[in-house]
Amino acid sequence: MRIGEPKIPAWRMAQYRSAGHWRETTSNDWLEAAADSSPARVALQDGRGRLDYRQYLRRVQRLAARFVAMGLTSDDVLAVQLPNWNEFAITINAAMMAGVPFCQYHSDFRSREVEFILGFAGASALVVPRRHRNFDYLPMIEEMRARLPRLDHVFVVGDDVPSEYLDLRAFLETDEDPNVSAGTLRSRRPDADQLARTAFTSGTTGNPKAVLHTHNTTNCALRFLNRGQRISADSVLLVFLPVGLNWGLFNVLQAIDAGCRVILQDVFRPEEALALIDSEQVTHFCCAPAHLVAMLNVPGFESYTLASLQVVMTGGASCPIEVIREVQARMPGHLLEMYGMLECGTQAHTVLADDPAAVCGTVGRPVPEMEIRVVDDDGSDAPPGTVGEILTAGPSVTVGYYNNPAANRDSFTAEGWFRTGDQGCFDASGNLQIVGRKKEMLIRGGANIYPREIEEALYQHPAIRDAAIVGVPDHRLGERVCACIVPKAGEVITFEALTEFLRDTIATYKLPEYLQIYEDLPRTPTGKVQKQPLADMARRRLAAGGR
Repeated sequence: MRIGEPKIPAWRMAQYRSAGHWRETTSNDWLEAAADSSPARVALQDGRGRLDYRQYLRRVQRLAARFVAMGLTSDDVLAVQLPNWNEFAITINAAMMAGVPFCQYHSDFRSREVEFILGFAGASALVVPRRHRNFDYLPMIEEMRARLPRLDHVFVVGDDVPSEYLDLRAFLETDEDPNVSAGTLRSRRPDADQLARTAFTSGTTGNPKAVLHTHNTTNCALRFLNRGQRISADSVLLVFLPVGLNWGLFNVLQAIDAGCRVILQDVFRPEEALALIDSEQVTHFCCAPAHLVAMLNVPGFESYTLASLQVVMTGGASCPIEVIREVQARMPGHLLEMYGMLECGTQAHTVLADDPAAVCGTVGRPVPEMEIRVVDDDGSDAPPGTVGEILTAGPSVTVGYYNNPAANRDSFTAEGWFRTGDQGCFDASGNLQIVGRKKEMLIRGGANIYPREIEEALYQHPAIRDAAIVGVPDHRLGERVCACIVPKAGEVITFEALTEFLRDTIATYKLPEYLQIYEDLPRTPTGKVQKQPLADMARRRLAAGGR
């Protein structure tokens, strides 16, 4: 896989280099430095065991040499579908050391998503679990393999690996050395402008797009995050966000930059996460607000010792003020809110000097190295308080989409600004507020309605556990507002009581015209509500005569 023509103008790339945001280093340099300075420091930990930095580097080197011996090059793609296991971290670092681009994706993806990703990326090698969460991956891979002519190698991680597959765990746990010299391996190391990885967008409105990132666009984002969260060699990171998705991957690589320990939890269970924070003296974790709610509602929450916690960062959805207040009252450490996306890395976040309650509803100010504009439909900068589309430029922005000229044309301006598709505004203090996706905006009778504004108001209701706003078709007005609600246990919410609660908070034309009660809302693996599937569910209910 090749980058093609970068969508970032040459003058911007020169600017990033001269400012020191882009450096001639890769994460392998960080790993080697950590192994040299602190070889016995624990680096990786999962449910099976721990590896120190010396062991971590040694396994990465041996696997990278194996990739070279197999004939994998920068023209290939190594696909990785692993849960939060130590082998994930070893595999992606080995790919980067061998100069082979990797493509990681969620361990819960099944045949439709997997075949599309492998085929579109042209993957020539794949790493999968033998089994995870009671699913056997090998029949799925075998069923599609005849339709994937480039897929020559399949590594399997787990027990009872059939002999026709490469048993990755067995290979890593022995001292077998591929017949590749250290000099040959060193010659394969990429420079920082080469393609490091591709990853696929969520594809909620169609087939996902393949986003391309170099070592430079990836590594500067990691440094910015570590600075903002004050992650150091003494930190301990808990990662339950899926490593198959961007934020989980970032957490793994952030630990290498800092030279600290990362603990991988392969399935999020709130009581286990709390126990790990307690027993392993965890200092940092990242999550969606839904994870925080689950942890706070664990029976016996107060029995866990969480004094080691320093920073919790949330993203993917706005953290409701009631959740923020409860976290402040019951959890130590500082709560940060972050705005980022696969294409751009981290664009903005609140900072440790902020009062989380005071900046609630915003994602803070732009990261100093990143530029953010809010523009109107004509492309002019919108004044503070006025909603428009968010545009981003900066050293962590993607160099483009793979094999998708239409997406590249539509997503980048000639000056190198990336059109995020998010709607937002700056407040008087310069903090950025996200009001929703441009495609999620409702138009009722010609008036623009931003779901997030109504959702923020709904979360103030004491009986509501979860809430989302979607539009449903209407022949006269175009769309009407439907509130999809998950009540707290034992609570009953009526349409009349809900609209009365909102009436003094939002404009009358924004009030929900339908109320639907759900046990749970559909979510992505990172905790975002899946608006399109939810809107489809709401429309089907209405068509069937339900409110």
